[in-house]
Amino acid sequence: MRALLALEDGTVFQGESFGAPGEVAGEVIFNTSMTGYQEILTDPSYRGQIVVMTYPLIGNYGVNRLDVESAKPQVEGFVVRYSSPIASNWRQEETLEEWLKAHQTVAVQGVDTRALTTLLRQKGALKGILSTIDLDEGRLVEKARSSPGLIGRDLVKEVTCAEPHAWVEKVGGAEPSALFRVAAIDCGMKGNIPRMLTQAGCQVTVVPATVTAQEILRMRPDGLFLSNGPGDPEGLPYLVSTVRSLIGQLPIFGICLGHQILGLALGGKTYKLKFGHHGANHPVLEVRTGRVQITAQNHGFSVDPQSIPGNQAEMTHLNLNDKTCEGIRHRELPVFSVQYHPEASPGPHDSHHLFQRFVKMMETGKSP
Repeated sequence: MRALLALEDGTVFQGESFGAPGEVAGEVIFNTSMTGYQEILTDPSYRGQIVVMTYPLIGNYGVNRLDVESAKPQVEGFVVRYSSPIASNWRQEETLEEWLKAHQTVAVQGVDTRALTTLLRQKGALKGILSTIDLDEGRLVEKARSSPGLIGRDLVKEVTCAEPHAWVEKVGGAEPSALFRVAAIDCGMKGNIPRMLTQAGCQVTVVPATVTAQEILRMRPDGLFLSNGPGDPEGLPYLVSTVRSLIGQLPIFGICLGHQILGLALGGKTYKLKFGHHGANHPVLEVRTGRVQITAQNHGFSVDPQSIPGNQAEMTHLNLNDKTCEGIRHRELPVFSVQYHPEASPGPHDSHHLFQRFVKMMETGKSP
């Protein structure tokens, strides 16, 4: 079945459907990961986006019920150069094509993803329409131009949990001992995050992004975790206000969108990146030690650390590709955050130690 990807700049790419038929709108971005397509597809941070994989061969190890970050695909659409019809892996349960069709996800192969990625690098992320239904190029371009985009949108309310709930993770057939109670605000949290917190010795209660500061304090947690999630952090004033109220009352650890929310709560500003960071191979410098970590990332916005008033926070991590901020810490309070994904499912695992740093911070009550 023929399919088209139309961009707001008037460019149209042709391809062939290998997912469900349909038409979807979203911000078109590229991801440089070579593996982990199932984790990418189910990452709630991609809500509102059409994901283009730069690696040309996708689907060759199939999919399974374990390698997911949420219950279903979260991307608006999926674009690849070649979808392998053969899946060969001892863990695979079905092919990528079967799985995408079962979950009604629009996906296209045969697209010149090299040319598309080059275009996105030059012009930045663009609004687009991916369609197997309407094949009128001019009409699709106009649809792309009139689609909402991400600026100012609250996509978190589409992916956060409905009610607070305890996360239960058994390790070796038994629940690990819990040293600390953690309230984890779900902005679109990947499944491996509460798993890593649990393995680090935390009893995790996941709460919706609409939770109030008073509701969290009534839970009497030892620490607060701010998760990843989709969209523009400035579209979440209610969450910024909640976190601002809790700074100084609880140790806080934020990642990705949680990092941006923390930056705003400290009085700073965020800005949109040209084409964002999406992939599993981003080098990050830890300023204090000089060590470099290879990190998994998925975000389109960044914190300006210089905008945080009062010299209360310092930048702890630096992206070595574009020199943007990848982490901050409060100089006096037990508060820190990173822009990348330390849970890094499926990998790399360079940053797993940050969960232990959070535990240490809850032990001591001191700035990390």
